[in-house]
Amino acid sequence: MRTTADRIRHALSFEIIALFIVTPAGAWAFGVPIHDIGVVAIISATIATGWNYLYNLLFDHALMRLTGTVRKTIAMRVAHATLFEAGLLIVLLPFIAWYLGIGLIEALMMDISFALFYLVYAFIFNWVYDLIFPLPAPQTKFS
Repeated sequence: MRTTADRIRHALSFEIIALFIVTPAGAWAFGVPIHDIGVVAIISATIATGWNYLYNLLFDHALMRLTGTVRKTIAMRVAHATLFEAGLLIVLLPFIAWYLGIGLIEALMMDISFALFYLVYAFIFNWVYDLIFPLPAPQTKFS
């Protein structure tokens, strides 16, 4: 499994890279001032960073218990990214609507758009991260 330091590096690099992509793209796509999208993006990223750490820790423990390894198949990566984004979507919806002064339906459409971006981004980022920072070799337990 990954160390705490590795999990922190993962969570922070994930969010920082995403902010550089999503802030200007979101401002352009939704016609919202970059400052407002920036605030939404930074608050969302802060919440997502904590969720990222906790979610990946819980997911890896569950995966280890169920399969005996934390290595992910492509199907497992799709499930991993989808479940992560679904949980985050539920948490962020009220904040987006409140901060931007928009209705819940408009906030939902915006949040779904961000979630779709992050779904693809999470899949690619995590795959590349695992290539750049491979999992440590499994340790065998001696009785």
